[in-house]
Formats: sequence, structure tokens, C-alpha cells
Amino acid sequence: MSDSKIRNMEEFAALSGVSRPTVSKYFNDPESVRASIRTKIEAALEHHDYRPNIFAVNQNRKLTKNIGIIVPYLADPFFAEIARRIETLVIAEGFRPILLSSHGDTNLEVSNLEALRQIKPAAVLLAPLGRTSDRQAIMDFCDNVPTVNFDSNIEGAGEAFIGHNNVQATDVMIQYLTRTGEPPVFFEMRTPPNPNAIKRRNAYLAAMERLGHTPQLIQAEGEGWNLEEIGYETAKRAITNKELSTNTVFCSNDRLAIGFLSAAYELGVKVGHAEGCSLRVAGHDNHPFSRYTCPTLTTISHNYDLIATRSVEIVMSMIESEQRLEERPTTLLDGELIMRASA
Repeated sequence: MSDSKIRNMEEFAALSGVSRPTVSKYFNDPESVRASIRTKIEAALEHHDYRPNIFAVNQNRKLTKNIGIIVPYLADPFFAEIARRIETLVIAEGFRPILLSSHGDTNLEVSNLEALRQIKPAAVLLAPLGRTSDRQAIMDFCDNVPTVNFDSNIEGAGEAFIGHNNVQATDVMIQYLTRTGEPPVFFEMRTPPNPNAIKRRNAYLAAMERLGHTPQLIQAEGEGWNLEEIGYETAKRAITNKELSTNTVFCSNDRLAIGFLSAAYELGVKVGHAEGCSLRVAGHDNHPFSRYTCPTLTTISHNYDLIATRSVEIVMSMIESEQRLEERPTTLLDGELIMRASA
């Protein structure tokens, strides 16, 4: 690649030997130009350091008032809650939210990106699947449509990332549980659908080592997004087979914890701090249903409001300035400990 930085589409057109309107047409839709011209433009892109001003391209495409929102699994109340807050903020700004769910499916996520590309949105707020995402498809989309990532970070994709500080939040919960009782085992999926779970596992291991405790992982073998069922089945096995080395369980997320509480109830194991209780159970996320479990679930909360607000603020700032961000900022928001009856 050439070291020279090209400032605008006119310079790139001159260097590639293709007219400015044709170059613009290519960035709007590569298939709309002849194959020989397309090859010439793509060869120039490989040689020169050039990334088009997508806002300028969008101006020529008659930018819509649509803002796309993609979440990995809308049936998960966690994502439904964040999406609801983002939708409300987008509407308040005078734009139309277009909400799509990838339902945990890689191909559907790619199809959602293509569907949004066709309606020429002003911008997109994307919570990618993460581990199972088609990284190249997401990178290509973000190169052509102003995009802010939230919840799950794909490095280098989009203009910014807003998310939860999984390390800080996990550390706060570990300190609380060890201060108030026995150190916890970590209850998780061996192959989680969301990459945040890996960060939580690693943070648990680091915190336990730092505090001088022996870590223990109990891992469910199931895959997919039926987390309550997976948590229920694995908890039944772990309790029945006496696999727990301690009376405290820290679940990787609240949906697994809900399944654990159900299994404990079915097996006659009382959960909480009260007299007669033999287990403490905590979760992570402050799932919208966590305050209504029995017992109510101790957890660590995402900052739902700030994740939604800052994501929309960045999108609106880009739309108003008609400029891409010079750097890709990453914002991690600290979690808040929510103490309830289960621990």
C-alpha cells in the first residue's frame, strides 16, 4: 500500500484513472460499474490509502431518516430492554428506528446488514453476535455505512464501541461474595453465544487468584440462546452430584442464574442468606426479570441508560457533522452491584 494519504474522492479518481462520477457510483454500488472498471478501482484501493467519506457518499444516495438497530437475540429481555431505550432516543431525535434481530444466526445477521444497506440508513447501531459473526461482512458493512457498535465489540468495526466493563463488574461481585461468605464457583457455558462471557470467565479467574482463592468452573455443555434451560439442566446435575466445592455460585449471566434457581427449588435446596438456606446464587446483567425471581436475584447491572444514550449521541454527532470520527473510541461503563435476597 502507498504511504500517501488521499484526501478526497477527486484525488483518488485522478490516481486510479477513473472519472469521479464513476468512482462515486462504485462506492454506492460496486456491481453498478463494468467489471473492468471495478477491477481498476479495486486495484487502486489496494495500492493507495483511501477510505471514502461515507457521509458524502450518502448525500449522493439521498440519505434517509432511518437508523438501523441490530441486536443478536431480541427474545432475550436484556437486548429487548436496551433496544427499547435506543428506539426511544432515536425517535426523540426525529429519526425512524428500524429494529432487526439476528436470532443467534450468522447468516441472518449478514442478511440484516444487507437489508439495511438497501434502505440507505443515516446510521446503524449494531450489537453483533460476536463469536459467530462473519467478521469480514461486518467490516465491509461498517466501511460503507456509519455504524456504532454496542454490547459486543468487534475490533476495528464501526466508528465507536460502547459497552459494559465486564472486568470491573466481575471483580466487584467477587469481592462482595468473598467478603460476605464463601468464595464462589463460576457457573457458565463452555461455549457461550456472547463473547462477554469469556471476559467474565477470565476476570473471575484473575480475581480469585489475586485474592488467594482456588477457582472452580462448572461448565454447561449446551449451545445456543436457551440459557435458562441450559442453566437448569446443568445445575440439577451439579447439585445432585455434589459438584459444588462451596455454598456460593456466581453465574456468568442472569439467565443461567434463573435456570439455577429453578433447579435448586425443584431439588428442595433453599437459596439465600436466611436461616435454613444452604446456597447463595448471584448473577450478572440485572436482567429485567431478576428482581422477580424467587428469591430475588443478587446481580451486577449494566448501565442500560448510558449505553443507549452514548451510542445514540455518537450517531447523532456524526450525522450532524457529516464527518467520520478520526479515531475509534471505546467506552466501557462500570457495573453496579445489586444486592438482593439470593446472596
